[in-house]
Amino acid sequence: MDYNVIKALHIIFVVTWFAGLFYMFRLFVYHTEAALKPEPSRSILMDQYRLMEKRLWYGITWPSAILTLIFGTWLLIVQPIWLTQPWMHLKLFFIVLLMMYQFYGQSLLKKINLQPERISSFKMRLMNEAPTVILIAVVFLVVMKEAVSWIWGTLGILGIGTLLTIAVYAYKKRRAKNEKD
Repeated sequence: MDYNVIKALHIIFVVTWFAGLFYMFRLFVYHTEAALKPEPSRSILMDQYRLMEKRLWYGITWPSAILTLIFGTWLLIVQPIWLTQPWMHLKLFFIVLLMMYQFYGQSLLKKINLQPERISSFKMRLMNEAPTVILIAVVFLVVMKEAVSWIWGTLGILGIGTLLTIAVYAYKKRRAKNEKD
């Protein structure tokens, strides 16, 4: 298969994988909040979220993750020189983190269906931002390669993570204030 076709397929499945991760953790937020609602809303919403989560996770997120890894590995087989470059080592480290996040999502899917009220929607909001930081880091790594120093790159990633955390806390505070009014 042509190198550019493999690369295009890799990018397409990266996009769909991230879309699945972003939406899944958003569904976890809604699912945990639905567990606090009175009946019959609670049962109706929870049944709907379970169905949506199952379809998204097993129909989009997992297949996309697997295909991303297949096409990414294929790219490394075609271009083995990349394995000698430090930016690729860091990218692969982020991919390992992303796979850990994927497996964490898998465990949450099981837990949320057993006892959703035990999982905080605020924690899910924070967890929803983790792949954003990884996505930004990987895109900059791949595009900039050696042009960005390790120090500035690390500070940038930490800064983005901090800003996202502050934004989630501010949203929580604003939402609590609006609920009081």
